[in-house]
Amino acid sequence: MKPVCVKCQRFFRMKKSGFYFIEGMPREGRPEPGTAEPEKWQPYKVWSGDRWECEGCGATIISGTGREAIAEHYQPDFSERVARLNAAQLQVNDC
Repeated sequence: MKPVCVKCQRFFRMKKSGFYFIEGMPREGRPEPGTAEPEKWQPYKVWSGDRWECEGCGATIISGTGREAIAEHYQPDFSERVARLNAAQLQVNDC
């Protein structure tokens, strides 16, 4: 079943399969998650999922990620893979 938008009482529609994004990790300490302190986060892993959108309110979600990341920060070609996959389009800053 497709994801449901509770607010609009509609199904989400898939907009992009294979949507790559970055999972961030703190540079140090315990920064605020999300967009509050983006400078205190750095790229950690690259994931792939499906991007869905509610055609009612415009809310977007990502679901259907795999069990393992596509790439991790310690790998020698990590930066190259981030660029090639256009993963920097979204960075999730949360632990």
